[in-house]
Amino acid sequence: MKLGVFGAGYVGLVSAAGFAEFGHTVCCGDNNLQVIEQLQSGVVPISEPNLQELVIRQHYSGRVSHTSNLDELVNFADVLILAVGTPPAKDGTADLSAIYDVSLLIGNQMKSDKTVIIKSTVPPGTAKVVETLILNQVAKRSLTFRVSVVSNPEFLREGSAVEDFLHPDRIIIGISNESDEAILKSLYAPLIREQYKMLVMSRESAELTKYAANAMLATRISFMNEISRLAEIVGADVKSIQLGMGADARIGKDYLSAGIGFGGSCFPKDLRALSSIGAENALQMRIVDATIRVNEIQRNVLIEKAVNHFKGLSGLCCAVWGLSFKPETDDIRESPALEIIGSLLAHGAQVSAYDPIVKKIPSRTVSSDSNFKISETSYGAVVDADMLFVLTEWREFMSPDFWRMHQMMRQPVVFDGRNIWSPQSLKSRGFTYYGIGR
Repeated sequence: MKLGVFGAGYVGLVSAAGFAEFGHTVCCGDNNLQVIEQLQSGVVPISEPNLQELVIRQHYSGRVSHTSNLDELVNFADVLILAVGTPPAKDGTADLSAIYDVSLLIGNQMKSDKTVIIKSTVPPGTAKVVETLILNQVAKRSLTFRVSVVSNPEFLREGSAVEDFLHPDRIIIGISNESDEAILKSLYAPLIREQYKMLVMSRESAELTKYAANAMLATRISFMNEISRLAEIVGADVKSIQLGMGADARIGKDYLSAGIGFGGSCFPKDLRALSSIGAENALQMRIVDATIRVNEIQRNVLIEKAVNHFKGLSGLCCAVWGLSFKPETDDIRESPALEIIGSLLAHGAQVSAYDPIVKKIPSRTVSSDSNFKISETSYGAVVDADMLFVLTEWREFMSPDFWRMHQMMRQPVVFDGRNIWSPQSLKSRGFTYYGIGR
C-alpha cells in the first residue's frame, strides 16, 4: 500500500518509518524545509531510541521518502495520514489549525478518492469536521470524489516510540463505514497476524479514548504525588507504598512513581484540552482539573524543601541534573526541570545544569538568564555547588561517584526529585538528602 504522511514530528516520523517496516511505500511530508533537508541527507532531527536506524534503513530500502511539497503529497497515495501538531491554544483547547489547513489542502488538490487517517490527538467530532471540510472543497471544484476520514490515535511514548509502534498494546480505529475497517486491517496486517488487538469503534469514541487514556495515566501520577506529601507528614516512605500498591493485580505497577510532576508534549496539553471539551459541553471535569492542579503544586515541592533548608537561596549555587521531561528523549516541552530552574533563578540562585542529550534550550526560556549555564559534564555541574537537584531519571545518574561529588560540592545537599537514590546510602556518605515522600 502507498501512504502519504503529513507531519515529520515524533508521530509522523515514527509512523512513516514503522509502516515502511511493514512493507508499505511511504512519503512523509512537512512544511519545515530544514527538517526535510535533514531527513533527505540521512539525519533524523529528533532524539528517539532506534528511530535513526529505522528511518535510515527504510530510506535506503526505497520504501520511505521525504518531501516539503505538500501539494504533490496529496496525490502520492490514496491513503493519507494526518500526524501534524495540535498544540494547546491560550484557552487550553487543542489548536486544530494545522489539521484544518491540511484538510483544505487535500480538498483543493486531490485527484482521486481518498481515505484520510487522523493520528493526531484531536477532540471528539474532529474526524467528522475534517471530512466535511474536504468534501466542501471538492464540491467547490465541481468534483465528486469520495472521502472517508478515520480516527486512528497514536499511543507512542517518547523514549520508546519505535517499540510502541512496532509492538503496540492495541490498535484503535474509529470508523463511519465498514469499508474503512478493511483498509486499516490491510495497513496493520503484520500486527494483526501477530495477534495484536485491533479495537473498532465510532470515530468519536476513538478520539475520546486517546484523551481518556492519557488522563488516567496522568491521574495515577498526581494521585501518587499527593500520597507522597501525606507520606512525609506521617513518616511513611512512598517507595514502599508504591511497591505495595503495584503488587495488587487490580492496580498494576506502572505510573505509580512519585516525583516532581509530569510534563512533555502530551499529558499537560491533553488534560487541559479534555477539561475544555468538558466545559464546552457544560460538564466540569473535576478529576481532570484536580489532576492538573496537583501537578502544578508538585513542581514547587523541591523549591520549598530547599528554601526551608537554606533559609533562602539568594547567592547560592545550584547544580541540576536533567533537563528533558523524561529520560531517553531531548524533549523539554513543559519539562518540570525548566520550571524548577526558573524558580531557583527567581530566588536569586545561580544554576549550572547538565543533561546527557539536551545541550541548549530556547533563548525565550531560562537560558537568557546570566545566572544560568549548561555544563558539559555531570560532575562539572556540581563543582562548588551548594546543592544538587536530580530532575530527570537518566540511567547515568543512578550510580555516580558519590565520593567525588562530595569532594567537589561546597555543601553536599541533594534534592532527589525522582527518588533514584537511597536516603540511607546518601546519608551514610555524608550527604543531606531530600526526596519525594520519604
